[in-house]
Amino acid sequence: MEESVRRFRVKASEVQAGSIDLVMLNPSDALSLGVLPGERIQIICSDCSCGAALIVSKSVEQGTVVVSEGIQERIKITGCDTVHIVPLGVPGSLEFLKKRLRGEKLGAKEIKAIIADIVQGYYDDAGIAAFLSAQTMRGMDEEELEYLIRAMVETGTVVEFGETVFDEHSIGGVPGNSKVALLAVPIVASTGLLIPKTSSRAITSPAGTADTMEVLARVAFSPDELRDIAKKVRGVLAWGGSLNLAPADDIFVRVERKLGLDPPVQLVASILAKKLAMSVSNLVLDIPVGKGAKVETETEAEKLASMFMQQAGRLGIKIRIALTYGGEPIGFSVGPALEAQEALETLIKGEGSPSLVTKACSLAGLLLEIGGVSGPGKGFEKACEILRSGQAYAKFREILEAQEGDPDIKPEDIELGKYTYTLEATTEGTVTHIDNHIITMAARAAGAPQDKKAGIRLHAKVGYRVSRGDPLLTVHASSKTKLKEALQILAVNAGIVVEGMLIKVLP
Repeated sequence: MEESVRRFRVKASEVQAGSIDLVMLNPSDALSLGVLPGERIQIICSDCSCGAALIVSKSVEQGTVVVSEGIQERIKITGCDTVHIVPLGVPGSLEFLKKRLRGEKLGAKEIKAIIADIVQGYYDDAGIAAFLSAQTMRGMDEEELEYLIRAMVETGTVVEFGETVFDEHSIGGVPGNSKVALLAVPIVASTGLLIPKTSSRAITSPAGTADTMEVLARVAFSPDELRDIAKKVRGVLAWGGSLNLAPADDIFVRVERKLGLDPPVQLVASILAKKLAMSVSNLVLDIPVGKGAKVETETEAEKLASMFMQQAGRLGIKIRIALTYGGEPIGFSVGPALEAQEALETLIKGEGSPSLVTKACSLAGLLLEIGGVSGPGKGFEKACEILRSGQAYAKFREILEAQEGDPDIKPEDIELGKYTYTLEATTEGTVTHIDNHIITMAARAAGAPQDKKAGIRLHAKVGYRVSRGDPLLTVHASSKTKLKEALQILAVNAGIVVEGMLIKVLP
C-alpha cells in the first residue's frame, strides 16, 4: 500500500466536539501522511467514508486514530477495527461551488454533488459559509431550489409511515414561539391524524421546539423508534438532527448560527426538505409578521409564502400558509424551560395567554380542516374545544410517556435558572412596544438555548397598564456572569417601552 494510504487502529474520543467532525493523530503519523493540523483528511471504513478536521497530539499512540462521536456514527465504527486514512484534496464539487459564487445557474447533478460533498465532510466551514453566502446574496430560481431540496433529501434518510402525514411548522424568529407546537401537536394528534413533528435546534432564537420539548422528554430517536412512537400515540415532538433527515441542513444550521445568517432560499429548502424526508403530504406553515420578526412586512411575507407554495407544488406537498402576528413575543415566556413550563400550564388548565392559545388553535385548526376533522372555517373552534376539554393534555401525557418523559410532571417541577433579576416600570403608563430583537438578545445572553434553564419571563404585554414599580420582566440565568450580560443589554436598550399619556408640558 502507498505510504499516503495507511491503516490505523480506531479509538473513540472522549472529547465532546459537538457537531464538528474531528480526528486525532500522533505527530509522526500526521507527518508521514503529509497533513498538517487543521487540514482535512478522509477516513475510509469498508464502503463508508467521510471527511474530518485533523488535530495532532502526542497523547495519541502511533498507528492509532482517535475519532469524534460524529465520525463514529457516520462510518459505523463498530464494524471496523482499522480504517484507512488519506489526505483529503480539493472536493470534487468545488468547481460547481465557484460557479455558484459567480452567479451562474447550476443543474441538478451539480447541486447534488455540492450537497453530497458537504454531507460527507469534504468541505470545511469556510466552504460551507461560501455556499450559504451565495444563497444570501444571489438566491436561486424555482428550478435550482427544487434541485437543492431534493438533493438534501436524497443524501439522508427518508421515513415512511404508510399513511397520510400531517405537520405544522413555523419559520420562527419570534421569541416565545417554540412552545406553540407543544399545544398544536397534541390537539391534532388527539383527533387521530398522524403528526410526527420534527424540528431543528434554535439558530438565532432563544429556543427551538426541540430545545423546549427536551426539557420534558427525550427528543433524539432513530427512524424506527420515531415511527413506532408515531404509530402508537399519533403525535411526536422530536429533533430532526438525530434522524439523519436532510443532514446537510444540520450542517448549514451550525454554520448559519455562527454567521447569524438565515437566507430565504435556504430557509425554504431547510423546512421543505425535512418535511419531504418525513413523508409529510399536508403542511400548515406559520410565517410570523411584525417588527423584530424575521419577516417584518406583509409584502415580504407574501413573497416568502409564494416561494413556499411554488416549491410545495413542485414537491407534491399540500400546503396552507398562515401569516400570524409576530410584533411581540408569543405568550409570557422566552427560553426552553420557561416555555415548557408555560405550555404545560396551558395544557393542564385548557387556557392561557391569548397570543399562545389563539396561535396554537389557529394552526391546529387549519390542519383539522385539511384532514377533514372539521368543516371549512370551523377548525379554530374545534381546536379550542379540544384544548379546553382536556383532550389535548391527555394526548400530551401519552406523547411524554412514549418519549420517555414523565407524564405526571407539573409546571413547578421544571427547574429554572436560580439567578434572577426583575426589571420594573420606572413610570406609570401603558406598554406600547416589546422589542423582539432585544428580548432575544437578552435571553441568549442569559444562556438560552444552550442553557435550557435560562430565559425571560414577561409580566406585561403590549396594551397592559402599569404603575411605577410594577414588574415588566424577570431574567433567569444559571450564573451571575450570564445574568449580568443579559442585564447590560437591557440597560442599554429598551426591551419594553412604557409610555404615559402626558408627553410634555409647555412652556
